Amino acid sequence: MAETDAMSQYGARLRSEELRSVINYHNRRYYELDRPEIPDAVYDELMNELRAIEARFPELITPDSPTQRTGAAPLTTFDVVEHRRPLLSLSNCFSEEELQAWHRRASERAGRDDFAITTEPKIDGLAIALVYERGRFVQGATRGDGFRGENVTENLRTMAEIPKILSGAYPARFEVRGEVYMSRSGFERMNAAIGEQNIEREAQGKKSLPLYANPRNAAAGSVRQKDPSVTAGRPLSIFIYQLGWSDGARPDSHFETLHWLAKMGFVVNPEMRLHPGLEAARERISWWDHQRERLDYDIDGVVLKLDDTREWERLGYVGREPRWATAFKFPPQQRTTKLRRIEVNVGRTGVLTPFAVLEPVVVGGATISMATLHNEGDIRRKDIREGDTVIVQRAGEVIPQVVGPVLSLRTGQEHEWSMPAACPVCGTPVTREESEAATYCPNGSCPAQQIRLIEHFASRGAMDIEGLGERLAAQLFQSQRAQNVADIYALTAADLMSLAGIKEKSAANLLAGIEASKRRPLPNLLFALGIRHVGFETARLLAEHLGSLGALLEADAERLQGVEGIGPVVAGSIEAWSKQEGNRRIVERLIARGVDPRFERAEQGTGGPLAGMTIVVTGKLETMSRGEAEDAIRRLGGKAGSAVTKATDYLVVGADAGSKLAKAQALGTKVLDEAAFRELARLDELS
Repeated sequence: MAETDAMSQYGARLRSEELRSVINYHNRRYYELDRPEIPDAVYDELMNELRAIEARFPELITPDSPTQRTGAAPLTTFDVVEHRRPLLSLSNCFSEEELQAWHRRASERAGRDDFAITTEPKIDGLAIALVYERGRFVQGATRGDGFRGENVTENLRTMAEIPKILSGAYPARFEVRGEVYMSRSGFERMNAAIGEQNIEREAQGKKSLPLYANPRNAAAGSVRQKDPSVTAGRPLSIFIYQLGWSDGARPDSHFETLHWLAKMGFVVNPEMRLHPGLEAARERISWWDHQRERLDYDIDGVVLKLDDTREWERLGYVGREPRWATAFKFPPQQRTTKLRRIEVNVGRTGVLTPFAVLEPVVVGGATISMATLHNEGDIRRKDIREGDTVIVQRAGEVIPQVVGPVLSLRTGQEHEWSMPAACPVCGTPVTREESEAATYCPNGSCPAQQIRLIEHFASRGAMDIEGLGERLAAQLFQSQRAQNVADIYALTAADLMSLAGIKEKSAANLLAGIEASKRRPLPNLLFALGIRHVGFETARLLAEHLGSLGALLEADAERLQGVEGIGPVVAGSIEAWSKQEGNRRIVERLIARGVDPRFERAEQGTGGPLAGMTIVVTGKLETMSRGEAEDAIRRLGGKAGSAVTKATDYLVVGADAGSKLAKAQALGTKVLDEAAFRELARLDELS
């Protein structure tokens, strides 16, 4: 037994030394270079393994172990700042059991368990400390190793959200701590700008600038620029999350302290909440797990702190972590895996979209074996190659995507990839418009396009034919029962029952759904046709302008551009579609088979609870369609907008909200969920 223990300890010593070396390497990549090679989830696994070894064999703990310190040493590029109080990191909880254990340890040490607890989203950014003297900003520093950070005062002075002079009552000298972050929309704009610069640089024979992998790296890299003017040009934001130290009195409540800081002019997260105990805090964590994708910034968990700051001093710290706070981490949204090969999917409009075939990996609770790669230009910019070890990201219900390669793991056996010269389905030579990044199959009769179009036509947001999904669309096309969307309305029970898996009852239900779809509103029908660049909102504008399906055949690009919300590209696409002989035949056959709805304009109200308001609706609502919500807005005196602008009063958000939510958050537009919209419009009272 003694020999077994000795061997176990020897193996643990070797593994702990290996882990320290690996973690220190990644700490430098993350904290010093702002170029991490592995996702946070993989880093957490390494740290948890090292913690487990050190817990079993405390004699193996070394003073320089990553478990005993925070971050990495400050860069020599900047002056060094000694933190008056260490900026330590938080312990992590990954399960209900670990969260309960944290609360139990704090309760046992304090001799009480009736703590009020604050929660707020855990921002994925760069921790900084700001010092104020007599109400003026005098120093800003990064976390560094927790004890010493980098003096980035001049860079932080360029951030508008960091107050230079405070208002209200404040201590003579104090420090606040916060997280500098970059919004998702800002990150996308910045990387797009870098991509445009690279096109010019490549034309000049210069080396391309690297793209940032994620908003956190972009924020950290932006703050730590040698030239403050570079920082000034980056879309940075900040949330202050804590009072670090103060030479004056402070509230005994952390929640009240944050409100106190807000009155001075600091930006604190409006999503912070105060809970009477752990159970209420757990409910908030569960809520965030489902709502976090609505934010325009990345969070990877929820921070919990005991609200009574007097307990902070009594509970103290263990290693590098406070006992009075912890972070509940959500399932990882990024992992690394091997990219086996790159294949191409042909969409309903003929767009060729590359996708990655991966070695299966669990990301965010789902097993991922394929991920989008957007387009050939994106693959080139990120230098993704077949055979690479890549970082895969999954956010909410969004399709998984490849963030980029782990360059340090390349073996030389990887292969560069190029878009095929011909459509992989029908063999037609592909085309690419200079003004767009996409590559197209120009053959409108391409089987892949027709199958995808039939599937899209029958989808819920279009003609809503339940049961006609991807599998049945392929069967109908391949059996020549439906070669286009108009053929759907000529199907018989015998046609359907001749297909594998279709019985009499299923056929009857499907035919009933097809018949019911003839009554779908005109905007849904126009959207269902799959005209390039015509989403649902554009289809609604088009329906309002045309009034009927037949009028689509006379679509004129010049006149369409006079419709608010329809630009020259979209107008040209609609006219080009309507002039194709095959499309004209489909429209004529749809009308002949009874698919010919008229647009009924909702009567504009002159009064009502929404009078004078401009309201935009986005995402999928639960109790009504988007069109019904917009009709209600008009009926109750408001204007239903198609895009979020400075003139927009409210954005109503449903599930799967996209760029409009990000735009609203950037403009400070008020955002309502469906329940709040119904209350504002008094829909339940008026119904």
